Amino acid sequence: MRLKNCFVAALFFTALTFSPGCVYSYQGEPDYTPLQKQIKEFIAARKAAYGIYFQDLGSGKAFGINEDRPMVAASTVKLPMALYLNTLATEGKLDWKTRISFRQTTDYEGGNGILRYAAREGDRYSLRTLHTLMLTLSDNIAFRMLARHVGRDNFVRFMREIGGKTVYPGGKNLTTARDMGVYLQATLDFVRRHPEEGQRLLDDLAHSIYHTGLPGHLPEDVVVAHKEGDLDEGVANDVGVVFCSRPYLLVVLSEGVRDLEEGFADIARISKMTYDYQEKLSSR
Repeated sequence: MRLKNCFVAALFFTALTFSPGCVYSYQGEPDYTPLQKQIKEFIAARKAAYGIYFQDLGSGKAFGINEDRPMVAASTVKLPMALYLNTLATEGKLDWKTRISFRQTTDYEGGNGILRYAAREGDRYSLRTLHTLMLTLSDNIAFRMLARHVGRDNFVRFMREIGGKTVYPGGKNLTTARDMGVYLQATLDFVRRHPEEGQRLLDDLAHSIYHTGLPGHLPEDVVVAHKEGDLDEGVANDVGVVFCSRPYLLVVLSEGVRDLEEGFADIARISKMTYDYQEKLSSR
């Protein structure tokens, strides 16, 4: 599926999910008990802890596994930040052309991204550039600069307003699988209400250089708009929307993985189980 088709699917399925009085397009009520059981058995054989949330976009049917357990968000928190920035832009409260200066003392962070190599004190970057780097390269400095610009308190307030329950408790970057599902739903709702801005947001999410989690074992023509996150301390996460013949959102958070490569390989396996189940449903 090409990205343009992904965008059309996003509009169609967010309309199904969020518009009152819409007609459900599939026959019968899907039963996700077998899929939930399959995933539970898979993660039970792993030493890591998992938080999982799934929702079928056509029917709205959902299930979770440890979905309310607080876990480290890592870079998945950049998804609601992107949504907040886009919301401000559509409200006329933010101009993508605005340029802000890099401050070493407040903005520097190691890890992912290119700005840790390129940015020098006083260098100025547009909000659009920082937004793109934050999503496609998961640039940590870009995120910190954007958070400073909009205000962390305002960002936290936004996440709570759209339905987040576990939002930086005690100042810690924690979340839950259910909350990440809420942010994904809010993102799709934004796409439906603001098609032009939403297309750019989906495009960035679909073209991250990190593509080993949710999309890892899926066919290459399946578009996955997602945000990965990881920490060397055993955290591998991925949250996103899979635009297959029966689109769905999936959140997989983990902690205690032995190594990150193995952690994302397990996320890819969970994603493939889910994809295969959805494809079987759509063929009935």
